[in-house]
Amino acid sequence: MGTDSDSARSFAPPFSLGPAATAALLLLVTLAARLPTLGNPVLGFDEQFYLLVGDRMLHGALPYVDMFDRKPIGLFLIYAGARLLGGEGFVQYKLVAGLFVVATAFGIHWIARRHVGWFGSAFAAILYILWLNFMEGEGGQAPVFYNALMIGAGALLVSAVPRADGLIAKGTAALLLVGLALQVKYSVLLEGVYFGCAFLLLARRHGVSWGCTALFAAAMIALALLPTALAALYYAAIGQWQAFAFANFVSVFGQTKGTFAREIVGLASFVGLLLPLLIVGLIGPRAPTTAPGALERRYLLGWLLTAVLSVLLYWRFDAPHYALPILVPACVLLATALAARRRVALGLALVALVAGQIVLAISASAKGGDREARAVAALAMPMRGCIFVYNGYPALYMLTHSCLPSRWVFPGHLNTADENNPRALGGDPQAITRAILAANPQAIIDTYPVYAFGNPAVHALVLQAIRQRYDLAGCVATRGRVRLVYRLRGDTGPRGACPAAIRAKLE
Repeated sequence: MGTDSDSARSFAPPFSLGPAATAALLLLVTLAARLPTLGNPVLGFDEQFYLLVGDRMLHGALPYVDMFDRKPIGLFLIYAGARLLGGEGFVQYKLVAGLFVVATAFGIHWIARRHVGWFGSAFAAILYILWLNFMEGEGGQAPVFYNALMIGAGALLVSAVPRADGLIAKGTAALLLVGLALQVKYSVLLEGVYFGCAFLLLARRHGVSWGCTALFAAAMIALALLPTALAALYYAAIGQWQAFAFANFVSVFGQTKGTFAREIVGLASFVGLLLPLLIVGLIGPRAPTTAPGALERRYLLGWLLTAVLSVLLYWRFDAPHYALPILVPACVLLATALAARRRVALGLALVALVAGQIVLAISASAKGGDREARAVAALAMPMRGCIFVYNGYPALYMLTHSCLPSRWVFPGHLNTADENNPRALGGDPQAITRAILAANPQAIIDTYPVYAFGNPAVHALVLQAIRQRYDLAGCVATRGRVRLVYRLRGDTGPRGACPAAIRAKLE
């Protein structure tokens, strides 16, 4: 009867690559998986807005003061950095995001390589890259960036499990990475708490005294909070603490959640997206509990369970990217099954690559791509003043070089029901909309059909202004949607075609 080592050798790959070659392979896979997204300026509504904020920061705008949002300043600094690379910014931020994806994938490979051979660890990393396309991670959503920081913290944790030397340095460095991740999105908080507790448990296992452990805990907490504290101190120093605190810590509690039925449907979609990986993990062999690295895997399992709990506690399942933090520890732990099921790993990767391209094509068909975005921008191009993107691409403000009609630039802040609360926005959405419309924006951009979870009161105000002072200048159709551009009545701006059937529905 064969031993565990015999079994492991039977699954050994015919070759393996060194670190540099593996990183190059992951870069090629990332480019192949994400290539169709590079030329699309309207890939995701969130990241269009992040790029807009980063762009305006370089022209003196200040997040939370001049442009409202709840994301930490670190995310906007990443996008501001991408704008420094030149061009329009749309390709550049995706290239930056791609480098973060490669870094995350290499971190997955590095951790998994401690337990399995090259094949299993490399394909665990590859599946992370490919699975992003199924979960709205094909561009620059916040988890694409902070996952790279969290995998760094995870690598420091597992490297500290077997021996005590360097434990304090690794723990403090890991929690600093968590602190930086917090300034990309605060949702990593629970995972950060887990990492801190795991390092404290290791300190006790390795015989660190209670006094030193307490100092270690204080140092980790301080470093985890340091980036946020520096951001807060900056805003306090310029007299904008209130704007910073409201946007970062208070406004989220003013948002309303979706109905229970709606969230359960979203949760089911999360499970469905991750189910193929779960099945592969379940059919794969179990790593022996006494094998080298078994304790490391238990810490990784704790990370995975914490990530799942964090997503569940957030209780927002209307966008797949909310589940992306689960993907990182899940792929690390999947490496054992992939190493033993090489044909399954190859087949799953090939299917994921092809299916991911289909998902990207369907998404672009529904949302629109470069052609549709520039067609809308041409119709909305202002001759003076600002445009108002009520329901449409935030990127239009950049594509048209328009000024901003208010602090609340992201369309979802005014056009969705879950934001219909002054405690969520720092202002009444109807009053904000009235002020925007009173300034007679040169063009108003809307979408047909009406968003099912929209804010009817705000939409009524927009429609009233359109009936009184605007004409339909043109329509740009995507699959199942039509982008509508209205221009001030009597202006000499561009006009385009709009099917009679659409015009009839709007009357």
